[in-house]
Amino acid sequence: MVAAAADGEAMNSANQLTLLRLLLAPLFVILLLYASPDRPFLRGAALAVFVAACLTDGLDGYLARRWNQKTTLGSYVDPLADKLLLTSGFVSLSFMGHLPPSMHIPAWVTIPVISRDVLILTGSLLIFILTGTLKAEPLFVGKLTTVSQMATLFLALLAAPLPLKTFFFAATVILTILSGVRYLQMGAQLAQASQK
Repeated sequence: MVAAAADGEAMNSANQLTLLRLLLAPLFVILLLYASPDRPFLRGAALAVFVAACLTDGLDGYLARRWNQKTTLGSYVDPLADKLLLTSGFVSLSFMGHLPPSMHIPAWVTIPVISRDVLILTGSLLIFILTGTLKAEPLFVGKLTTVSQMATLFLALLAAPLPLKTFFFAATVILTILSGVRYLQMGAQLAQASQK
């Protein structure tokens, strides 16, 4: 009975939106994969799916706070959904050669994004091994990085003017590195605390 209630709470509106974002991420990549020059409408569809996924990110957070729908499941799945959407987006726009050059994201932007996510996932695994628990506590700089990465992908999908994209490319790289360092520091503090 208690387990059923817990399951019901886990599948609240906020978490349902998060799971929807998880499903939209592969759809977004598939649309880009088939967006050949003779099918430009698929690029528009990919942009629409990406915007919808980003909106669910803001909405699920709002619902979780407004209606007190924060759950352990949501604290883990929400950042995972963000990483899946954003990492797949950066990789696609950097390495899918059939997309227009105006949508291209340079590798010097994508590599720090991927490296940071690998660092965070590896660090989280090590913390779990050392402590037996995993605290998913987003930092302000991490949230700011997510917003910057979303804006960068949106502008690339929109084929925005290069000067504007370049500004966001640089901002995203700086924020990605800063947040990576901050999460690394937080992980080191948790590891040290577990040894006491």
